[in-house]
Amino acid sequence: MLDASRTDGQNVQFFDTHAHLDDEQFEGIREDVIARAIAAQLTGIVAVGTSAASSQQSLELAEKHEIIHAAVGIQPNSCAEAEPGDWERVVALAERPQVVALGETGLDRYWDFSPFELQQDYFDRHLRLSQARRLPFIVHMRDCSGDLLEMLREANHRDRLYGVMHSFTGDVETATECIDLGLYISFAGMVTYKKSDELRAVAASVPDDRLLIETDSPYLSPHPVRGQRPNEPACVVHTASCLAEVRGVTIERLAQQTTENGQRLFGI
Repeated sequence: MLDASRTDGQNVQFFDTHAHLDDEQFEGIREDVIARAIAAQLTGIVAVGTSAASSQQSLELAEKHEIIHAAVGIQPNSCAEAEPGDWERVVALAERPQVVALGETGLDRYWDFSPFELQQDYFDRHLRLSQARRLPFIVHMRDCSGDLLEMLREANHRDRLYGVMHSFTGDVETATECIDLGLYISFAGMVTYKKSDELRAVAASVPDDRLLIETDSPYLSPHPVRGQRPNEPACVVHTASCLAEVRGVTIERLAQQTTENGQRLFGI
């Protein structure tokens, strides 16, 4: 693993804006994973829920560890599994002080786990709650940029948007419109892969003040640890290193900018 302390001796801090620390792949090693994140000079991790139960677990981790902040929501591929009362649980959890965001939410046409109309219903719920509570939302998007942008435009007509396109894999045009709508763009391990030249070009185009980094752990381990399972927050340093090279800045500068951006978006 890249040693973040070997960056010209400066105090570099990284912010993993998206990790699923409640995932069963971390059972038995979760405390070690968090300790390695601290050793890698991470100053923050957003533990992201995908269901009411997952959101509760993410909140409990945030209440236990100062470095962790929680996001609560029902992920589009989990909508069909939501039970009566689950949305109300998420709404109640959003009141807790350790909760800094709603999500992940969004739309997905790649997997066929939830009817698309149901995904749209839950995405709309998250957007409206975000605007009512002034909490940012975290967006999952796969094979549905047109549908998703249409809903974001509609929501933007109601009120200002606060949010982030997580693990972004779209094109420059989609990224540009999302930025124009007020959103941040976050990149995960996929941007480091050998065949991701087009995605790196998108990453190079994002304004400094809208760029974020994440691991989406336990998924998407970045190069050069792509074979490592599970991915973990400490590995965000590799994504930061790749983006620094792509954008022609030092890793110190990239780390500082993305950390400041994350803290601004999530109100930390």
